[in-house]
Amino acid sequence: MTIKYKVSEVAKDLNKPAKQIIDLLAARGGEPKKVGSNLEEGELNYIFEHFTRETEEKSLDAYLDSAPKPKPKESEILKKADGTVVEMPQPKHRPEKKKVEQPAPAPKREVVTKVVDTRTVDVNLDKFNEKYTELASTKNVENRRKPTPAGNKQKFGNANKNRGRQPFRQPFQKKRETEAERLQRIQLEKARKAQLKVQIPDEITVGELASRLKQTASNVIKKLMGLGVMAGMSEAVDYDTAALVAEEFGAKVEKEVHVTIEQRLFEVDEDPAESLSERPPVVVVMGHVDHGKTSILDKIRAAHVTAGEAGGITQHIGAYQVTANGKTITFLDTPGHEAFTSMRARGANLTDIAVLVVAADDGIMPQTVESINHAKAAGVSIIVAINKMDKPTANPDRVKEQLTQYELVPEDWGGDVICVPVSALTGEGIDDLLENITLVAEVKELKANADRRAKGAVIEARLDKGQGPVATILIQKGTLHKGDCVIAGTAVGRVRTMKNDKGQYLEAAGPSTPVEITGLTEVPAAGDLFDAVADEKLARELADQRAADQKEKQFSSYQKVTLDNLFSQIEEGERKQLDIIVKADVQGSAEAVKQSLEKISNDEVRVKVIHAGVGAINKSDVMLANAGGAIIIGFNVRPDPIAKDEAAQCEVELRMYRVIYDAINDVTDAMKGMLAPKIREVEQGRLEVRQVYKISSVGLVAGSYVLEGKITRSSKIRVVRDGIVITEDEISSLRRFKDDVKEVAQGYECGVTLEKFSDIKEGDIFEAYILEEYRD
Repeated sequence: MTIKYKVSEVAKDLNKPAKQIIDLLAARGGEPKKVGSNLEEGELNYIFEHFTRETEEKSLDAYLDSAPKPKPKESEILKKADGTVVEMPQPKHRPEKKKVEQPAPAPKREVVTKVVDTRTVDVNLDKFNEKYTELASTKNVENRRKPTPAGNKQKFGNANKNRGRQPFRQPFQKKRETEAERLQRIQLEKARKAQLKVQIPDEITVGELASRLKQTASNVIKKLMGLGVMAGMSEAVDYDTAALVAEEFGAKVEKEVHVTIEQRLFEVDEDPAESLSERPPVVVVMGHVDHGKTSILDKIRAAHVTAGEAGGITQHIGAYQVTANGKTITFLDTPGHEAFTSMRARGANLTDIAVLVVAADDGIMPQTVESINHAKAAGVSIIVAINKMDKPTANPDRVKEQLTQYELVPEDWGGDVICVPVSALTGEGIDDLLENITLVAEVKELKANADRRAKGAVIEARLDKGQGPVATILIQKGTLHKGDCVIAGTAVGRVRTMKNDKGQYLEAAGPSTPVEITGLTEVPAAGDLFDAVADEKLARELADQRAADQKEKQFSSYQKVTLDNLFSQIEEGERKQLDIIVKADVQGSAEAVKQSLEKISNDEVRVKVIHAGVGAINKSDVMLANAGGAIIIGFNVRPDPIAKDEAAQCEVELRMYRVIYDAINDVTDAMKGMLAPKIREVEQGRLEVRQVYKISSVGLVAGSYVLEGKITRSSKIRVVRDGIVITEDEISSLRRFKDDVKEVAQGYECGVTLEKFSDIKEGDIFEAYILEEYRD
């Protein structure tokens, strides 16, 4: 068994200060010791060797001579009969003892004294052992009390062998305390002496307070009654009252502070002024629909995306960086439709400067007023771009006059609002607009700390089949590095790839930089704040907590409804709320459709989007709609075959749209009881493109296989890639081998050439359908 020898015990045994022992061991090297530290055998040997050499005597004889002279004992003196004293011989190594003369005895009485020298080893021990033998030989208490007969004496086999042992232990003798028991006893004594510390929150129940004070509830209630507070065990008391009760019991009170996961995970400290450096301005382009916001951005970044937008509306939020006059500017393009009101407000909150686009021929419109209010609420600087100056009906002075009605006074009229006449068509005034943006940015002295973990917001997000969730984010402060762990809403993960708006891969991105990242566990919502964090485990715990909170808000079950029977249910009083599930190609579109539909609620029925997601309509969406009595609206997406079959079986209505106006109008008409479409879509079949080849005389041919149904020469084709609708077109030619055919059935191969679309890829799905008229 290893014997534990502490520093304090060594110091006590050597009669040395404990600090001297600790310093001695520190000079030897190794782990620093404390008073209560246990010492190893090598350390003990080192200490004993040190102090042995320190107190070493040069001469043994000198050391012995320095000892005090002891007085002779009576046992060392032998008196003779005549009264003379004779000193017994002493060992050679001891100094000689002086003779001591005793006074002569009284004449009338003669006493003879005999002194026995016991220093010799010639002692009869058996005589003395007989007494102990008599005591040890007894077998019970009764025999122990009676003397043992001489004839029954028990002798030990070897008396000298047992000389150092106790032949008998009394029954009441205490057990020797072990080292572990001694330490436990000391700790208990310290705990009794230590003052009880309790932490009390803002409110606490009487029962919980009693538990923390290690008291019974009745004792705590008595103390409360003494303070004039009548409270039961399950009732709560405030911090001040609980603190008074705790002090009555002699406890030390501390305020309990609840630290949330966000507080532990995110940096909330302010950046010092010396850590700030200049950053590019973030500019948002706002205004009424069709006033030319996207066209102006096209001119600025030399890209043309307007022609590809359905219905003339910018369906997705984008972010771009341009360089003007040696300065970098970040642009956010927000959609102009009124359904994007909340997203436009969110975009304004992310930005420093708002460019308000107003058409010179139309003037200020209702959505323009909304944009002005959002920009003012966000506290950003406003620059007015008066567009379409190339038109003959352009009237910039009328626009400036209208601006004054909303407290926006132009500079040339004595105000502080910069108004720049521009033409997105001809490029007039574009350079002036960029120059004014850089000037306003210089005045605002925009700065951020790049030497910290990144923070920002999600601008756009989508689900890509090859890369998974993809998010476009704007970094507001700090620097985001490849491999950083980020959390955005319920999405968490490490940055696997990071690209800028030009498609270039980056290793790091600083403030005011928009980047596209991959590596998240799911698609975040547009507008979600993101943070780069150090603890990935804690981030995942926070994401799970947020996801659980969202699930609690979902409805459990609702009556099934379709747009066709919606009005009849409203009239019968059965339907007070229309539940809708929205699936779109990107998160921005899903958010837009959701805001659009919920905005058309009226007094009779409320439109509620119970779920908005990204990607193709799947089985889980149909199951959610079936359980909640909802309809599914797809925007630029299609249902997969399993979801389509499930919807038909569960009688869940699926509505597909490519233009947001159509979805709004259909739901509005259904709520008013005017839903009467004259044309409907009839599906014919589905084809899978398995090979794409080019024929000089024909063009690009899609070698396809009919998965289900059939395809006819008059069929219309919808091209679907990864569940996303790419385009809708008509058939130019339909062939089997070298022959033109009118129809190809399921299980056969064919070659399909489209009228306009030529960017066909292997794996694309062709949905064949026709439009037919019908009457109610």
